[in-house]
Parts: sequence; C-alpha cells; structure tokens
Amino acid sequence: MNDAATPALKAAAWTGVGVSRAHESAALHVLGQATYTDDIAEVQGTLHAALGLSSKAHANITAIDLDAVRASAGVVAVLTVADIPGTNDCGPIVHDDPILADGLVMYVGQPIFIVVADTHDHARRAARLAKVTYEELPAILTPQAARAAQSYVLPPMRLARGDYQAAFEKAPRSVKGELYVGGQEQFYLEGQISYAIPKEDKGMLVLCSTQHPSEMQHVVAHALGLHSHHIVVECRRMGGGFGGKESQSALWAAASAIAASRLKRPVKLRADRDDDMLVTGKRHCFHYEYEVGYDDDGRILAARVDMVTRAGYSADLSGPVATRAVCHFDNTYYLSDVDIRAACGKTNTQSNTAFRGFGGPQGAIAIEYVIDEIARALGRDALDIRRLNFYGRDERNVTPYGQVVVDNVIHALSAELEESSEYRARRAAIAAFNAASPVLKKGLALTPVKFGIAFNVTHLNQAGALVHVYVDGSIIVNHGGTEMGQGINTKVMQVVAHELGVDIANVRATATDTSKVSNTSATAASTGADLNGKAAQDAARQIRERLAGYAVKLYGGEEGEVVFAGDTVFVNGHEVAFPVLVQKAYLARVQLWSDGFYATPGLHWDPKTMNGRPFSYYAYGAAVAEVVVDTLTGEWKLLRADALYDSGKSLNPAIDIGQVEGAFIQGMGWLTTEELWWNPAGKLMTHAPSTYKIPGVSDCPQDFRVRLFDNRNVEDSIHRSKAVGEPPLLLPFSVFFAIRDAISSVGGHKVQPPLNAPATSEEILKSISAVEAALKAA
Repeated sequence: MNDAATPALKAAAWTGVGVSRAHESAALHVLGQATYTDDIAEVQGTLHAALGLSSKAHANITAIDLDAVRASAGVVAVLTVADIPGTNDCGPIVHDDPILADGLVMYVGQPIFIVVADTHDHARRAARLAKVTYEELPAILTPQAARAAQSYVLPPMRLARGDYQAAFEKAPRSVKGELYVGGQEQFYLEGQISYAIPKEDKGMLVLCSTQHPSEMQHVVAHALGLHSHHIVVECRRMGGGFGGKESQSALWAAASAIAASRLKRPVKLRADRDDDMLVTGKRHCFHYEYEVGYDDDGRILAARVDMVTRAGYSADLSGPVATRAVCHFDNTYYLSDVDIRAACGKTNTQSNTAFRGFGGPQGAIAIEYVIDEIARALGRDALDIRRLNFYGRDERNVTPYGQVVVDNVIHALSAELEESSEYRARRAAIAAFNAASPVLKKGLALTPVKFGIAFNVTHLNQAGALVHVYVDGSIIVNHGGTEMGQGINTKVMQVVAHELGVDIANVRATATDTSKVSNTSATAASTGADLNGKAAQDAARQIRERLAGYAVKLYGGEEGEVVFAGDTVFVNGHEVAFPVLVQKAYLARVQLWSDGFYATPGLHWDPKTMNGRPFSYYAYGAAVAEVVVDTLTGEWKLLRADALYDSGKSLNPAIDIGQVEGAFIQGMGWLTTEELWWNPAGKLMTHAPSTYKIPGVSDCPQDFRVRLFDNRNVEDSIHRSKAVGEPPLLLPFSVFFAIRDAISSVGGHKVQPPLNAPATSEEILKSISAVEAALKAA
C-alpha cells in the first residue's frame, strides 16, 4: 500500500454519519440525571404561579371577586389583564389569542388571572377560590356546528384542478359519504412549564420547555413592552413536544415573565396535567364530506372533499394545518380533477394547534377511506386499487398544487413490503379464519404514505448554527433546533463530527439559546435535522477549510487533498492528531469557531392560488397491520405490524427506527383509543390519564417489524437523508383499515362499514351493528 493511498483508504473506512449511535442523552435519561426545566436549581426567592381558569365556554365576565384568592395561604400577588405592561396577545400568526381573558371568556379553561405564591401547591389551591359571575352566551362546540353557523377563524380555502364536476358526471361509478376523525392530546411526559428570572437593565431569562424559543422571545418581549434583545429564552431539552410546545408554550412563557417582571423575583409556572389538558390545544379533529367518481377498474377520475376542522376559539396555527391537509389529500395518488376545500371552524373550545403530522394525517386519511370504499364496491383487494392510482414515474406525476413528484419510490417500496410481509398469503389465511370463526374476525390492510417535507411558509425554512473548536480539540455546537427526545442533537453532533473527522465523543451540543443563534424557526414540520444539520455542517466546513489551509502551510501539499478522519488529519504524507493541529492553529491565530447558515432552496408557494413547490422532497413509507376483533364486545388487538420507511441515507438508523416505532404507536392511539370528549357545557371531560387512554405496552403488537427502505434522497439534503419525525405517524392508517376490514367480513365484504376515528370499542360495535342491519334490510 503506497503512502498516497493510505489517507484516502483510512478516510473511506471512517464515517460519523449513517451509523447507529445512542441518543446523546440516553444514559442521562436512564439514570434520571437529564435536566428538564423543572429540574433546574431554583434561584433564591423563586415564587410559583398558577392560572385561574374560566368555568364557562362562552360568556361575558360581569363580576370577579379575587379577595379570597389574595387572602389564601402563601399568596404574594394576583395579576389580571390590567397588570400586563405590554400587549395582551400570544397568537403566533393572527393576534386573536389573549394571554388573559379581558371581559370575555371563549372556552372552559381559558386563563383569567395569575396567582403567585410561595409554593406551587399554595398557588394552585388559591386559584380555585375566585368568585366569577358570568353572563353566558351561545357556544359552538363541534366542527359541524361551526360549518352550519358559518363560524370560522379564517376565510375558507380551496384548491381546484381540472374540471371536477364534468369529470364526476362522466365517471361510470361514484362514491359519496362523510367521515369524522377526532383530535388528539399531545400527552407529552413533561407538561408545559416556564421559569422566568429577571436580569439587570430590564433583562429577562426565560427557561422554557418549548419547540420555538424565538417565538417565545417575541411573545414575552411584546407582553412586557420590551425589545427582543431584553429577552433570552433557553431550552436544553423537553420531555416530549409533538407540536404542543410549538406555539402553545407562549401562554406559559408570557404569564411567568409578566409575574416575574411585576414582582422583580423569579417565577416558575408549571402546569398540573389536568390544567395543561384543559388549557392547551390538541390535534385538530376533522369532519369530511366527500364525493368521488371512478371507473370500472377503480381508477379515480374526479374527487371532491369538503373538510372542516375544530380550530377552537382562535386561529393559532389552524391556517397552516388546514393548508397541509389540503396538500396531503392526494397522499400517494394521482388525482387529475379535484375540488378540495377546507375551513377552520371557530368553536368555543381550546385553540387547537400543531401536532405531529400537522394536518397531513388528517388530509391523507380521507382519500384512504375513499380507496377502501372503492375496493369494497368492486370486490377487489384495496392494495390493488391503491397501486392502480399511485403517482406515475414519468407521467401522472404532478400534484394538485402543481409540484412535480420527481422522487417517487412508492411502487418499489410497497412491492417490497408486500413480499416481505407475506401479504397475499396472509390475506388468504385470514379469509379462511373468518369463514370458520363466527365471533372473532381478523382484518388486514396495507397503506402507503407520501409526506412533503418543509414548512408551508417558505421563510421558515432557514436555520443557523455555531461551532466552536477549543484548544484541546474538543468541540461545541449550538443550533436553533430544540431537543424533545427525537435525537436532533445526536444527529447534528454526528454531522459536525463527520465534517471535522473526529469521534462523536469529542462533540457536545449545548442548550438552544436565543442569544447564541437568533431568529430561529420552530423545531417542527420534520425539518429539525434537515435545517440545523445543514447549518452546523456549514459552520464546521468553514473551520475544516481553515485548518486544511493551515496544515498545507505547515506540511505542504494541496488543500483539497487534506483528509480529516478518525481524529487524525492526513496531509502530504503526514498524519497529525486533530488536537495537535488545533493547538498549532490557535498559536498561529487561526479562527477556530464559525457560524453556519442554511436556507432550503427551490421553495415557493402562492397561498391565494394554493399552487407552487411547497416541499423540498417527499418521504415515503408503507405498513401492513393485522388485527383481530371481538364482534361481541368491540375489543380488538393488533397481532402484527410490518413497516417499511424511506429515510433516505439515514443519518442514524437506530434513532430513525425508534422514531418510526414511536410514531406508529402514537398514530395508532389517535385512530383507535384516544378519544377527546366535551360535555354539553363545553368542558373537556377527558383531561387526565384516568379518562384519556393513550396506548400502553399491552397495545403494542408482539410481532412488530420495522425496516428502513434502501434509498438516497434526490435532493441535496443533509448527507442525502430524509426526515423521520412526522411521516411515520401515517403508517398506522393500516391499523384503522385492518379494523374496518375485520368489521367488513361480518357482512361478507358486501356492506360498507361506517367507521369514524377513533375506532374505540363502542365505535366498532356501532359499525358492526350497522353492517348487520344493512344485511337484514337487504
């Protein structure tokens, strides 16, 4: 082996990305040593806050008596809207979301005042002593009622292509119907919390569990009547976010900061689980009315859907959520002539917000429901109808909003999963089982996913990062993304380690901090690793190039031939330990830190025409689910799940597989067990673990097979990887439609089972009863 070849061969054998690495905080999580916001040592003099909440869904406040609250044990102050020095608003887009109610309450659980006391318990107990007199007003509680009343937080939107009506009238077959898909509580393990600490010269440090530190900085600054440079927001990690801490952490950040500013003492506001669920928004529920024309083979010729969401009392992020639902109605299918409408119903309920998938799952499930109906009407396997309608590779490849699908792998991916899951053989075995089993019925479904990656709003697709190399060769990276357990810090650390040719143990990620990287976008839309990984790579590359130039000065050769790999720098036949070169560079006054920036190229979107290229690329996937349903009780169990997900050239396969597994179970919960229920007075009754059922270990299938599809992103994403945060949440569509398949077998697959989500045992029994009634009527 000659010397010239040695560096190249050594570099080829070394990599910092594309390999499975443990989560950077895994050991801390397991040992209970990971520091969350509530674990941060409290500053002397810290006070604790709680919120006084409305008990009415829609009412004018005619009188409020807070004397008993002020007189309660440990209470230091009680603050109302009159005590807010700046703007009484925490709305992320439309300024219609008050921090504290100002004479009008719009949902049960809306904050009216802030109690500040010496302990968390004293504050919570005192908050319940207020005497509030209301003049009740009519309340709208459901999306259907909002549609009937034409009550919307934003103007309705519409995306049309071709001539839907003409195509529908020519279609030889058609299907019409309606569907309701419920919302979902984020149910993060760590609740909403903010800890505000006053600093000198009007400064305020806000330690907040948030996915969007920059947005919290803006909200707090406006609430206090200050500039952004007065406010520093920091977040080391969250105990889960799932979208619930993108915009809705603003209320808690603002309330704690208002109290801290007024009292000139640190104030912590930590939500009890009941208060958290009563106050905060959830995934938007959707009601659909659809009408689809198709031919005798099952090919869709025309599709119309009218969607209305339960937005809640304010706009929050409902507009972007509805937009993404509109842009994901097609899922993996080419739809030539469409009329897609969406409206954000204004209701007297919590203001719904971001949730993993951000409207994408709600859009895509509607077309999957339609495909399922078409297959049953034709007596065909739904997989065959799905495949017939897939986007094409060279034609039938333009979405309704005008983006060309250039990276379509759904044909190969679904074929691979069909074979590996033994779909056809299991379909036959299930038919035989059902024929011999009068009570227990099995169901099977394979559902595909195409999910666009980028923020709907183009300017949000940007990120910054800082990388510092210290004299001993160790490295710190700070970026604008936030860690909520999904592994963004691990991936960014891997990117930096790879770029500088060092082991990941030599790289450390620090808390997200608005005074380090400014004007950041939320960690959302599955863009965290894409954007911040690219920004960190840019910063590390600049340092590497400076070090390479300096190495050439010392040892000769060409800059382009210098190789950084395995904690070693290979230059002109020399092998220099990375820390040694760094020390020499420092003495020579070479800059050893750099900032990095990245903006996703090629994106554009016209919200008026709902046309453009809103997504950088698509992530694909498919899943097969097999269930068994007890037709007497409505109970069911997931027997086996096979998932195949396209993560491109994965940065970290172990983390990506974990994300797919978690998203699958979370999405399954949304579609089967997690039911949100408001009583007629508008109070959310499922506001605690005792009444709201998320999946448990016993709900996970004993046979759970998750693999990553071998692919390479056609776009220049970070190391050609693909996002993995949100798209896998659509994979458990397979569970919902497997349940529907099992119910369908009760009627010999001759009757369309009406099934809304979540498919609780009660909903399953209703569907079975409807099938049996239809059979009797026939």
